[in-house]
Amino acid sequence: MIKHIVMWNFKENANGKSKKENILEAKEKIEGLKNIIESIIDLELGVNIDGLTGNYDLVLYTEFKDEEGLEYYQKHPEHLPIVDYMREVVESRACVDYKA
Repeated sequence: MIKHIVMWNFKENANGKSKKENILEAKEKIEGLKNIIESIIDLELGVNIDGLTGNYDLVLYTEFKDEEGLEYYQKHPEHLPIVDYMREVVESRACVDYKA
């Protein structure tokens, strides 16, 4: 099993929207992939609790059967526009992929 965890910090304003609006839009877009990309075994997103500082704004936890499943997800045509969107609204990103 491969676990793919990504954390993002968002820009204060991007694409004419506030940080909070972009976080919620990103969450909605990514959650939609769960029912589209069949290699996703599990997908969960969490928004940082308001008022807690020093943390990332949004976290993604996903599980895949193997590295091929993760690669399929990363190259999927429904995923790629979200990657482009995230590049516009995100200030920083951290990621870990590991075998469990």
